[in-house]
Amino acid sequence: MLTPPEHLYIHWPFCASKCSYCDFVSFMQHGQYQEQYHAALCKEIATVCQRAQQTTQRPPVKTIFLGGGTPSLYPLELLPELFATLRNHVDLSTLVEATIEANPADITEECLSAWQELGINRLSMGVQCLDDTVMQALNRQQTVADIQRAIRIAPKYFSNLSIDLILGLPGVTSAQWFETLTTVVDWPIKHISVYFLMVYEKTPLYFSIQQGKTVLSDDETLTDMYVKTVHFLEQHGFFQYEISNFAQNGYHSVHNCAYWDRKPYHGFGLGAASFDGLCRMTNTANLMTYLQSDGPEGFIVEQTVEKLTQEQTLLEHLMLGLRQKKGINLHHMVYFESEDSRSRFNTKVQNLIREGLLEERDGAIRLTLQGMMLENEVIVQLL
Repeated sequence: MLTPPEHLYIHWPFCASKCSYCDFVSFMQHGQYQEQYHAALCKEIATVCQRAQQTTQRPPVKTIFLGGGTPSLYPLELLPELFATLRNHVDLSTLVEATIEANPADITEECLSAWQELGINRLSMGVQCLDDTVMQALNRQQTVADIQRAIRIAPKYFSNLSIDLILGLPGVTSAQWFETLTTVVDWPIKHISVYFLMVYEKTPLYFSIQQGKTVLSDDETLTDMYVKTVHFLEQHGFFQYEISNFAQNGYHSVHNCAYWDRKPYHGFGLGAASFDGLCRMTNTANLMTYLQSDGPEGFIVEQTVEKLTQEQTLLEHLMLGLRQKKGINLHHMVYFESEDSRSRFNTKVQNLIREGLLEERDGAIRLTLQGMMLENEVIVQLL
């Protein structure tokens, strides 16, 4: 990293089981590698930070995000060393948000207390739905009872609680979905992420759909559910600030906003991504390669590096900016373009406004609710 970024991501790739829809870099039945992976992770942090440190002062960090995989399975006896490694190489006195993702079934008073003592101050729980039959069919190892227990004890340790839900899961009717929303808005939570079910190739869910064993809701139904979801959550104090994210005032995800605003960040661990403002780097997703990255010059992780072209940078500004409710500044988007290019871009914007997919306010353009459902198509038209 050219300049030490204020935002750090740490990847824990191990899971108790693999959900049938999951395409993340994660493994089950690899418990024998956990200690070795932890040691490698600490070495990567130390090596990268030492290489980037330009003064005797430790660089300040604003956010940390422990993702996975299932970070709530990170052995409690190892986590203190991870945070000690971080404190040795970066300044955590500036930390405003440290998030850990958790499976509700893993949450105990012991782990909540340990996480809090380490300085973690935000808990993100993967609820997904409130139907045991649906979760079992997706090979998700949790029950509604697990979720209820976690929601009952977590507020004793964390005031900043977030949950994830998935819209469009097979077996969840529209009525069930809104029953779930009615339930969760009364929980002591500050943030809700609502993700559309994504079907990735070569996952068990993909093959089940291909074989006709699983049927998904049609696009029209999902669009209607999404629009009603946005209105319902905002009526209950959870305001949309990004296509999939809703928060009570003051509780947006600072870390995720750094991604969408294209701020530099660094990812540690298997398959973790980094961005320095000019290039995007991705660590190897091969576990054995990662574990064997320790060499005489320090821990050197095999990476893919992509230096962004001007066109790719413009595309990212559009895609990431339009994901956010605040939208993107129209003047900034076309500032360096020729007069002809500015004129063509403005014509496209006006056409999309007439189609009801974009709206313009205070010099910024942003997606309408209908536009959010067709984000990719809008981006293609703008380019």
